[in-house]
Amino acid sequence: MKHKRKAFNHLLSAFVLMVSLSLTSLVQAQDGKALFNQKCASCHAIDKQLVGPALSGVEDRWDDKAMLYDWVRNSAAVIKKGYPRAVAVYNEYKRVQMAAFPELKNEDIDAILGYINTGGAKAAVAAAVPAGGSPADDSGESDSNLLYGILTLILAVIALILLQVNSNLRKMSDESEGEYVAEPIPFYRNKAYIAIFAILLFMGGGYLTFQGAQGLGRSQNYQPEQPIYYSHTVHAGINQINCLYCHGGAQESKHANIPSVNVCMNCHMGINEYAKGPKIYREDGTEVDGTAEIQKLYQFAGWDPNKKQYSGKGKPIEWIRIHNLPDHVYFNHSQHVTAGKQNCQTCHGEIQKMDEVYQFSNLSMGWCINCHRESKVQFTENKFYSIYEQFHEDLKNKKLDSITVEKIGGTECQKCHY
Repeated sequence: MKHKRKAFNHLLSAFVLMVSLSLTSLVQAQDGKALFNQKCASCHAIDKQLVGPALSGVEDRWDDKAMLYDWVRNSAAVIKKGYPRAVAVYNEYKRVQMAAFPELKNEDIDAILGYINTGGAKAAVAAAVPAGGSPADDSGESDSNLLYGILTLILAVIALILLQVNSNLRKMSDESEGEYVAEPIPFYRNKAYIAIFAILLFMGGGYLTFQGAQGLGRSQNYQPEQPIYYSHTVHAGINQINCLYCHGGAQESKHANIPSVNVCMNCHMGINEYAKGPKIYREDGTEVDGTAEIQKLYQFAGWDPNKKQYSGKGKPIEWIRIHNLPDHVYFNHSQHVTAGKQNCQTCHGEIQKMDEVYQFSNLSMGWCINCHRESKVQFTENKFYSIYEQFHEDLKNKKLDSITVEKIGGTECQKCHY
């Protein structure tokens, strides 16, 4: 019996080791996901081109992994070395350099690559930038989390069963050798088990509470139904209407502004039907009658398409606001668009591929801070940064290869909160 107990103890130890290794792998995967979301997701998706290329199969496109590490940490240095793959990517994406991440170790980059290779981020990215501009649900990621939860529960039950079997075997062994053994306490009355359960319950409840509180006030993927079905795919995508034609305030003021009805009527006085464009579908799959939506615009504008004149019975369009920041946050569109020369897609995603607009980014403080740490300021031929003489000298003397927003105070609290 002692031999059996010894063998069982070895088996139990091996099982505990296996569970520990599984949990370690899961933690590493979570680290890769966190790093991907923190460092990469603002410019890259797994299987779609955003600001940068899709990252699926990125390792296969680089024949030298050490060079890939160097590229992630400092793409400018790799380009200067003349590495063919680096130069090709640089030229393909209009000679815009990738943000440098010198703080990432090889292990961190491997964790990110592992997360990309497993396709674990695909559901999350699809929710952010879906095909056809419709926000997909996060069922893939939710299913994975549910699977991990079920597996963890099963392993915990198996561990408890094995502990109970071990206790029974020990009792049988002691009884066979004539030793007195006290009646074991049922697990539901065992103080050690109760304490462990209480601690786990407290930790799980605290984690869920923290996650819920962290998401308060955030509206990522929010996509309300608007009074008129306005397709950015048709206007900004197919017809190539510049964003600033409708949202001129983004270039000149704090707010991007919603265009007034007369801006819409500049075109739709002459365009009174939707006949030649591709079919448009709502989220529920029903087809949109584009001509009927134009007629709604005429009703709001008070325009009579037959008489070609205004009736004077127009009313404002009650658009539902999508993007909103807390009152204690200061954000200026012109500072980013005109001074920072940022594209609308940086914050709003591929707006030219969206039909009904949804909120692409979570607009959290962490998301903004990371962008300021990584985004490079366009110093050359930009009068807004002419006062930074020392930085201009350092760039000229090759002491610095770029200046991030952080270097000019972009992460100081009072820049956005005052």
